Amino acid sequence: MTIVKHELRQGKTAFLIWMAAISFLLMVCIFLFPEIQGDMDTMGELFGSMGSFTAAFGMDRLNFGTLMGFYAVECGNILGLGGAFFASLSGVSMLSKEEKDKTAEFLFTHPVSRTRIATEKFTALLLQITAMNLVILALSLLSIHLIGESIPWKEILLLHGAYFLLQLELGCVCFGLSAFLRRSSVGIGIGLAAVLYFLNLIANMTDHAKFLKYITPFGYCEGADIIAGKRCNPGYIAVAILFSCIGIAAAYWRCLTKDIH
Repeated sequence: MTIVKHELRQGKTAFLIWMAAISFLLMVCIFLFPEIQGDMDTMGELFGSMGSFTAAFGMDRLNFGTLMGFYAVECGNILGLGGAFFASLSGVSMLSKEEKDKTAEFLFTHPVSRTRIATEKFTALLLQITAMNLVILALSLLSIHLIGESIPWKEILLLHGAYFLLQLELGCVCFGLSAFLRRSSVGIGIGLAAVLYFLNLIANMTDHAKFLKYITPFGYCEGADIIAGKRCNPGYIAVAILFSCIGIAAAYWRCLTKDIH
């Protein structure tokens, strides 16, 4: 597990910064809810009359006057985008940085198989994503308790579980991409997460683009769908698992067959 420990140490600063930033913003939103709860009905009517913009964020199907309606939109976007960026950046640099930083010669000449190297790096990625989500979930639950609201356990766990799956999918896909890259990959990670986010907004605005829900992982993290149906769409999740498996398989295949420069 030497490589796992090394990756965790190497990514500790980025992990702490992203986790602290996302947690802080989520807690701020939750603590603001009691202050603006009285104005939520007026704001809900205002947002409800904004047509496609309202549909893009699912605000036409949520009650802003309730904690979960507010949480799904405000906190959901913070957790969705922040978590997606972190997972993408972590995954897309996991293998590519060895060639970019000229450390591949050192790593791959050790008596350790390429399969083990890829496995330990992937394990480190999973540990980072899992740890961040557990901490964020715990702080969110604590914040809800501190403002005196009852915790809607099923909706909260479903919503956070969906975003956890989103991050795992993006992490796996970007991990696969990292095996094919030799230079800086930060832009690719951020760009992929941003494009997928906007594809989901487009899918929400028009029925003609609903097929995009099967492409973007944000499709199964729609707060309005999860809260209304109290479940995640199994079809979207099946596609997410397929994309994740393809990403992992591509990473191992490329890592085992590529020439290291």
